[in-house]
Amino acid sequence: MNQPNPEQLKQQQHQTWSTVADGWHRRHELLARCSAPVTSRMLELARIRPGAAVLDLASGSGEPAISAARRVGAGGRVLGTDLVEDMLVYARVHAREARLENIEFRCIDSEMLELEASTFDAATMRWGLMFMPDPLGVLTRIHRVLRSGAHLALACWAEPDRNPFISLSIEVLRNYREVPQPSPNVPGMFAFADEKRITETMEAAGFIGATVEDMEITPFEADTAGEYWKILYDLAGPIAVLYNEMDEQNRKDFVQEFTGRVTELSDGMTFGLKGITWIASGKKP
Repeated sequence: MNQPNPEQLKQQQHQTWSTVADGWHRRHELLARCSAPVTSRMLELARIRPGAAVLDLASGSGEPAISAARRVGAGGRVLGTDLVEDMLVYARVHAREARLENIEFRCIDSEMLELEASTFDAATMRWGLMFMPDPLGVLTRIHRVLRSGAHLALACWAEPDRNPFISLSIEVLRNYREVPQPSPNVPGMFAFADEKRITETMEAAGFIGATVEDMEITPFEADTAGEYWKILYDLAGPIAVLYNEMDEQNRKDFVQEFTGRVTELSDGMTFGLKGITWIASGKKP
């Protein structure tokens, strides 16, 4: 089977994440809280300081751009970008609710980033690079807009078997429909599961000292297995798309089997599965 061309892949990503924009808004506080350790570590690795100018790509509903804006203070500024305007509508809402005036969100395709060269002191991208058809091109453009000595920090998910929070749903879905196999050559959650690919791509874009560390988190949790599925549906665009394509009976059977598996793997008090994320960083010479 022929793979979609880059433009088709990009359109698919746009449609996928537009589908869950409302869900990201509903779950923004939960997602921000559960991913806070990743966000905090990324801001540390990016060397974000008061007064800095920060570029955040794939901002979604506002993080980690909003956390960066708090850190740089009134003397700094943050530009958050995303391919999906439907997401950024909510990012602006969340920034206003946080009473931040040093942050701006623009709908920009990261592969077409045309900002002024050497204008940012740091860049971040949390769980966005793996969905982009031309990741090297994106990192090269980020490198161009950073000042000399600036740092980039980004996060990507590790291997599927180390991320049951999402791989379990894929495993169960395969009982009801065909599910594409993860491939490093096709944009998707696990396109950068190989940590070596992350450092090699960063170095090819011109970054030096590229390193990768891992962190275990519970991306989200719920009081019941049923609520856990609803949260996953709200946040995991690729899963929501696959689920929506099934007929009503298969959807019902899938949810019953999936929530049963989640119950088996949970402690009975809270319902949440673990995930391992890579956190990578590098410096522009």
